[in-house]
Amino acid sequence: MKVMLRTDVLTNNNKAAEFNRELFERTNTLVINLMSSPGAGKTTLLEETVRILSEKYRIAVIEGDLATERDADRIRATGAKAVQINTHGGCHLDARMVAASLGEFDLDEIDILFIENVGNLVCPSGYDLGQNHKVAVLSVPEGNDKIPKYPQMFMRTELVLLNKIDLLPYLDFSVEEARRDLIEINPESTLISLSARTKEGLNEWFSWIEGAFDRCVQQ
Repeated sequence: MKVMLRTDVLTNNNKAAEFNRELFERTNTLVINLMSSPGAGKTTLLEETVRILSEKYRIAVIEGDLATERDADRIRATGAKAVQINTHGGCHLDARMVAASLGEFDLDEIDILFIENVGNLVCPSGYDLGQNHKVAVLSVPEGNDKIPKYPQMFMRTELVLLNKIDLLPYLDFSVEEARRDLIEINPESTLISLSARTKEGLNEWFSWIEGAFDRCVQQ
């Protein structure tokens, strides 16, 4: 017997994403979904981002991990509000998880909400959380093969942050090759090279955020 599955498996997620999106739009909250493999440096990047931009914006963070509150604690140490979502084995956040956590925030008092997704280059890219922007973080130690090997992630993100460029002198990584691979997969995407540790390139990332926020509040 052949069974035809007609129900979109993402229907419930997409309904929750629309709920989130309408809420974010109503409160003029810019929401950035930050994705990467484990260890690419998302949390360190967020720590530096919050420290600098909190002088201008009210920032909060949702942290997604399988277990522990370690990353949320690191963000709280910067003075920002952070809520931890533990997926207990799940490889990504979904819109319902995000919606359930929003009661912890007063979105009228938040300009920018970062969602640090679970470290994974596969699952997170396929789930709409209601965000304004999807951003991928790629790190130099991961090598040049990640963009072509995980195309769905880079097809669905409009910005790639190439982190840990301070390690370029010590590793076999080509920034130009990464740019070519990204353009081939997603010509509309942009790559920013930076180092969260040395702070090189962070101003370009901050300028991108500022532009995204201006567009968000003008909608």
